[in-house]
Amino acid sequence: MSELIDNENSIGWRFNRQTLLIEPWGRNSLRVRASCLPTFKDEDWALLPPHPYQADIVRGKESLSIVNGNIKAVLNIKGQLAFYNARGELLLEEFWRQRTTVGIGGVEKGQDKYISALKFEAREFKPIPGGKHQLTVRFESRAGEKIFGMGQYQQPWLDLKGCTLELAQRNSQTSVPFMHSSLGYGFFWNNPAIGEASFAKNHTQWTAKVTDQLDYWITAGDTPAEITRQYAEATGKAPMMPSFATGFWQCKLRYRTQQEVLDVAREYKRRQLPLSVIVIDFFHWPNQGTWCFDPRDWPDPKAMIDELKSLGIETMVSVWPTVDSRTSNYVEMQSKGYLVSTERGVSVNLDFMGNTTFFDATHPDARRYVWEKVKQNYYDLGIRLFWLDEAEPEYRAYDFDNYRYHLGPVLEVGNIYPRKFAEGFYDGLRQQGETGIVNLVRCVWAGSQRYGVLAWSGDVHSSFHALRNQLAAGLNMGLAGIPWWTTDIGGFQGGNVNDPAFHELLIRWFQWGVFCPVFRLHGYREPQIKPSDMWRDGIPQCDSGSPNEIWSYGEQNFQIMRHWLLVRERLRPYIETLMANAHATGDPVMRPMFYDFPKQAQSWQVEDQYMFGADILVAPILHAGQNSRKVWLPEGETWVGMDGERIEGGQWITARAPLESIPFYARAGTSVLVSLFAA
Repeated sequence: MSELIDNENSIGWRFNRQTLLIEPWGRNSLRVRASCLPTFKDEDWALLPPHPYQADIVRGKESLSIVNGNIKAVLNIKGQLAFYNARGELLLEEFWRQRTTVGIGGVEKGQDKYISALKFEAREFKPIPGGKHQLTVRFESRAGEKIFGMGQYQQPWLDLKGCTLELAQRNSQTSVPFMHSSLGYGFFWNNPAIGEASFAKNHTQWTAKVTDQLDYWITAGDTPAEITRQYAEATGKAPMMPSFATGFWQCKLRYRTQQEVLDVAREYKRRQLPLSVIVIDFFHWPNQGTWCFDPRDWPDPKAMIDELKSLGIETMVSVWPTVDSRTSNYVEMQSKGYLVSTERGVSVNLDFMGNTTFFDATHPDARRYVWEKVKQNYYDLGIRLFWLDEAEPEYRAYDFDNYRYHLGPVLEVGNIYPRKFAEGFYDGLRQQGETGIVNLVRCVWAGSQRYGVLAWSGDVHSSFHALRNQLAAGLNMGLAGIPWWTTDIGGFQGGNVNDPAFHELLIRWFQWGVFCPVFRLHGYREPQIKPSDMWRDGIPQCDSGSPNEIWSYGEQNFQIMRHWLLVRERLRPYIETLMANAHATGDPVMRPMFYDFPKQAQSWQVEDQYMFGADILVAPILHAGQNSRKVWLPEGETWVGMDGERIEGGQWITARAPLESIPFYARAGTSVLVSLFAA
């Protein structure tokens, strides 16, 4: 017989082997766990220890309820669970279809929609070999609900209702399983297992391939900002971004030598162009897993770094997690269990430019080992910024069932790898006394934001189709709690420096990049340039892309990009206030229209324009040949356009957009106007 459990500050339910626990976890929030094990595993994954909140518990005839601020959970004798806000409005309820039930609201047997011969349970633990379970959790779907967040997926849809999302990390795909609902709640799937989330019309379903227990967190709020801030309190906030990082970042695949880097930096200064960061990409090393400069191409990296510093430019260097089997580090790391292992077949995770295995970032000693190498060979030379590439990690074949980490099988814990990769570098830098920590990381998971992670959207194609996808990706990443985000301006691959069609794309992407959290030019430009020596010491050498500096595309395009580069420079004081706000509250830097105007119905419909902070509305050009577009201006505000024209809100307008401009509007009466329209 099932049993309701009334504890001092939690409620629960027990039947057969399954135990359910609901407890307060932060402001207006609850944590829900269930397990078929004798006790719950003491693993918080992304959740931080909460401030203590005393909940109100009420026992009914066949139910228990728990109230924590603005959220209420109701649990009946059958173990069915539903959530309400302080006004009594239903937020979310479990999906049950059983022959006998009492209804989640305590409705008498036989009088509710849940009676069915289907025999679906909302919490389904399916035993699998090894004592673990495959978990499926089902919730009722709600008509008219819109869903946002969840990380970064390569698709154009901001509203994820109707989408099925793989909960797995891939190059250009980032799983951060926190969703915003237009009904006024946020839901975080606190489980790093490989799985799936389906927001279908008939029901919502979450799955974990391998796990010990169900674990999710739910919060209620009257506005998207309130929900976001409560999630930030629960999982952590980004540090304060250092001032230099709000400027322009120059990058390409790849600067081959120390001299190339210095030549580019000196040319930026000769042209009096602002430059904050220059990035040294991969294969500056003798071999993968050596984590050092190859002295044949980088004879005096310290002198290079010192000169760049004197020019006001920070140096960032690429660090891959791959370790080539021919290196001495491989032998040592393999003997100590510091490498990812395979369940079957040879231990080769990636065969790009050599047979390599990833270091196991979930192993604390492996993280320390890699950091010590990086400290000796980069940090001690003066480098403070690291590009943690391949951070998913990017397996040659994404056969998640074939790999195992220190923390467990990848099917069970795989999505946490990129966060652990970043954590190792953050901890190492903190131990050296660093505070303004920014590391560029190709993938993240929940909680990554608190480790100084700047996420970017991976190796996306150079096309307008990909550009459109990045807008949705960036907005949903912000709603998933990752405020530091960027892209490869121009796309990563497929852009030819001599192609006028690519020039148009690059200009449009560059203009949009001005209004992204971080402004970074990168790409593998065509035609590629082969190295003079294809092999060194039996190791293949990587080629490079064509030049990718803003003067590399002709004078007319240079002048357009120069103009927008200077606009970004004028905006930096404003952007720094956005970064301070993200640090203090968790607010996204770029966010959908409904974040700032939640009571205006149109704000929930518009997906191709957004707010850059509270005061700038941006409407990027996302299609080839487009020279105008529709823009919705929220009511209750006067908006100042690109040409200084004042326009009353509450209407759709047609904005002109010749190649040299991007439609954007500032709230009248705000200080940002001075920055935007300065001569």
